[in-house]
Amino acid sequence: MSTAVSQIDEVKTTPWAGGRSPFSVEYGKLMMWFFLLSDAFTFSSLLIAYGALRFSSTSWPAADKIFQSVPGTSIESGAPLVFVGIMTFILILSSVTMVLAVEAGHRNAKKEVAWWMVATVIGGFMFLGCQALEWSHLHSEGFWWGSVPPMEKLKEFFEEGGTVASYGTYGQQFANLFFTITGFHGFHVFTGVVINIIILINVLAGTYEKRGSYLMVEKVGLYWHFVDLVWVFVFTFFYLV
Repeated sequence: MSTAVSQIDEVKTTPWAGGRSPFSVEYGKLMMWFFLLSDAFTFSSLLIAYGALRFSSTSWPAADKIFQSVPGTSIESGAPLVFVGIMTFILILSSVTMVLAVEAGHRNAKKEVAWWMVATVIGGFMFLGCQALEWSHLHSEGFWWGSVPPMEKLKEFFEEGGTVASYGTYGQQFANLFFTITGFHGFHVFTGVVINIIILINVLAGTYEKRGSYLMVEKVGLYWHFVDLVWVFVFTFFYLV
């Protein structure tokens, strides 16, 4: 019997046994980081493509002219980007509530985790609702994949000094990239909301309380923070530059 035990111990300590987890990170969390890194490359390639077209063009739609209206109203704001500023605040605030959910999970505070997860889900839905309003407004203005407003109206959205001949081309490039990139990001937000709802159901069912760990909340939190961070870059490229 002692011989068998010593053989098992020998197998466990052999160099081929795998050793300690790299960086002392749980396997699922490490895989989440790998996924986020690969997703970052995808967003980076899209934003680089937008930047290359934007800065190689002789004229480009001006953000303070395209985004000066408040979707769903007849308000033409003298301070542009008010609506998208509200969108950004909502998403950042949802990231804060996710941090609080993770922190409550570390204390095994089930009720607090549930409430902060609910707040995060609400924030995600509010952001998606704002994005739907913005898309609907731009579509009513004539912007969509492969289409732009009539030339007379299109000229109102461009910076001074551009050539009329280029308005159609650059306007369409802007529309295609805007709806593709913000749509791709919106898909990530929607996916995050769905996952958060699933995690919330598990929290309420006491799944993680029984396990003695709310590590899944932390993993989903990493994804949600990534989505928020990507929006900062999307916001900068489309609305500020």
